[in-house]
Amino acid sequence: MIRSMTGYGRAELLLEDKMLVGEIKSFNHRYLEVSLRLPGILLPLELEIRKKIGGRLSRGRIEATIKMDSESGEDVGSRFELNLPLIRNYHELLVKLKEEFNLKGEITLEMMTGFKDAFVPPEAGKNLVDIWERIEKVLDEAITDLIKMREKEGEVIYRDLISRIDAITECLEATMLRAPQVVMEYQKRLASRVKELTSGITIDESRWSQEVAIMAEKMDITEESIRLKSHISQFCDLINSDEVVGRKADFLLQEMVREVNTIGSKGCDADISRRVVEIKSELAKLREQVQNLE
Repeated sequence: MIRSMTGYGRAELLLEDKMLVGEIKSFNHRYLEVSLRLPGILLPLELEIRKKIGGRLSRGRIEATIKMDSESGEDVGSRFELNLPLIRNYHELLVKLKEEFNLKGEITLEMMTGFKDAFVPPEAGKNLVDIWERIEKVLDEAITDLIKMREKEGEVIYRDLISRIDAITECLEATMLRAPQVVMEYQKRLASRVKELTSGITIDESRWSQEVAIMAEKMDITEESIRLKSHISQFCDLINSDEVVGRKADFLLQEMVREVNTIGSKGCDADISRRVVEIKSELAKLREQVQNLE
C-alpha cells in the first residue's frame, strides 16, 4: 500500500534516571534527507542513527530529535561534569592561535566555559554501546509511529487516485467510441462540400477514397489510446504494490500527459477535445497528489 511522505512519530523510554524521548517528522522531498538534533553524548552515534532511519524510510525530508530529560528537575545542575579532554584541547588551540598571530588578550574562564559541550552529563563517560540498544528501541518505535501515520494518509490519497483514474478511464473509453464517428462525419462533410463545389462533375472514386483514407490516418488515435490504457494499467499496478512508488508514478503520469496531448491534436472534434481537457485536468490533480507519495 502506498504511503504519504508527511507524518510524525514519537516514543519514549526511561533510561535510569532520565527519560529518553525520540521524535521524528517527515515532509515532502524529492530524495531522502535526514536532519538530526542530538544531545552531545549521542553525537558519536549519529552515523548509526542515520543508518537506522535510512533503512526504514526511503524518501522525504526527515527531522529527528532525541532528547534525554532528567526525571528530577531540582538537581539538574549537579548532574553535569566537566569535559576536561575537550576543554584542554580548546585551551591548547587558543594558545597556539595567540602564538601564531601574536595576539593579545587573556584566555579567561568565561571563554573556556562558553564552548559547546564543555559541560556534559555523567553518562558521557559511559560506553555508548551500553545505551545504543535502548536508543535504537526508541528510534524504532518513533519510526514505526511515523510510518503508521504515513500509511493512514496514504490510504486517503489512494482512494483519491483511484477515483481520478476511473474518471480518466471513462473519458478515454468515450473518446475511443467517438473517434470512428468523427471519421464518418468528416467523410460526409467532405462529400457534401465536393458535390457543392463540382456541381455534378464526376469525381474519380479512387482519388476520393485516397483522400478520405489519408485524413482517417491523420485522425486515428488508436495507437495513443492503447498506450494510454497501458500506462493507466501500470499506474494501478504500481499503487497497489508494496514498493516505493513516488518517482515511478510521476514518470507514468508524464507519459500519460504526452499521449493525451497527441490525442487532442489528432482528434479534430469538439467532443473529443472536451474529453481531453477533462483527462488533462484529472492528470494534473493526480500529479499533485503523487508529489506527496514516498
